[in-house]
Amino acid sequence: MSIHPMRPILILHNYYQQGGGEDNAFAAESKLLTSHGHKVVHFTISNETIKSMSSLALAQATQWNKATYLKVRDIIRGERPWIAHFHNTFPLISPSAYDACHEYGIPVIQTLHNFRLLCPGALLFQKGRPCESCLGKSFPWPALIRVCYRESFFATFTVCTMLSLHKALKTWVNKVDKYIALTPFARSKFVEGGLPASKIMVKQNFLDLEPSSHSRMPEGAIFVGRFSFEKGIETILRAWASIKEVPVRMVGDGPFLARMERFIRHEGLSNVEIVKWVSRKEVLDLMKRSHFLIFPSECYENFPMSILEAFACAIPVIASRRGAMEEIIENGKTGLHFNPGDPEDLAAKVKWAWSHPDEMIRMGRQARREYEMRYTGKTNYEMLMEIYQNAVATRRS
Repeated sequence: MSIHPMRPILILHNYYQQGGGEDNAFAAESKLLTSHGHKVVHFTISNETIKSMSSLALAQATQWNKATYLKVRDIIRGERPWIAHFHNTFPLISPSAYDACHEYGIPVIQTLHNFRLLCPGALLFQKGRPCESCLGKSFPWPALIRVCYRESFFATFTVCTMLSLHKALKTWVNKVDKYIALTPFARSKFVEGGLPASKIMVKQNFLDLEPSSHSRMPEGAIFVGRFSFEKGIETILRAWASIKEVPVRMVGDGPFLARMERFIRHEGLSNVEIVKWVSRKEVLDLMKRSHFLIFPSECYENFPMSILEAFACAIPVIASRRGAMEEIIENGKTGLHFNPGDPEDLAAKVKWAWSHPDEMIRMGRQARREYEMRYTGKTNYEMLMEIYQNAVATRRS
């Protein structure tokens, strides 16, 4: 395979105000490329900048950010990158950075970490259930009517306008050479939403570290993630109202924290422990001391890093039977599925898992094997290089 180790790889990412899986994936891929001898040049912006911007200035930058265009253009002139790999562009990098790359013939790869190009809210989720009302529409008017982004009409209008403008300009078709979808399920949704199937390749996330197997003295179940409705927080709490024998740690933070604490006190759930966000190493240590991971998300998700971390730690996952989770977790082999939003079904699966420790140990071992076969840096690097080569070929043609 022909590569260009002397020409740098430009990686671009718009950090969120609250860190998460996309930030981790950006950091992991950068480290992976550097470890294989590539020079990596970063262009990053933090959403902390938004605090000092007026609403009008933010709206204008979201559509097409001239400052970003000029900065990326200067990097391209100085560094002459081989390719440009985008992670998150919303809202401050904006599609203007694609134009800078396109102007100088730099192949563009865009990782699709969420469903933003199809849905102003980025989750394909609304009013407690999956929502595909905007899929394929030239202007996502259902999102505007329902005020899907930050519960603000102006903010939602800004995102809707950005999406429809660049759809009309064919930015998503002509300015991006290859897209990376994280699962076949996600790929199918993006194709359904109008992205060219020929431009979307599937490459899953990976871990930039390899934790050892789980403890021989596990301490119960664990949840790791954002405390919000779409993550299935209510489902897990209502399930635990009928589970007395299984302790669970809930690691994270988010808008439901106070609500969770009230529910736990009201129901007297002494076997539910809330752990505010800790370091990634501490999260992995807690996973290794757990019997299984609970992943009750009610939205489609994309490729949750906590599932991958559980696999690496050799613990199985009990997850909702929806979207990416149904693809990543094989029922009865690397974990168990339950009906989304159904606390009774989740409780039944947790009780079964707790009373069948040998079967869960077997599933954990299989999860670890799955990780070693598909989700390590070595496998991921080979897939990434293939995508880069495809992008270069597409740009040349």
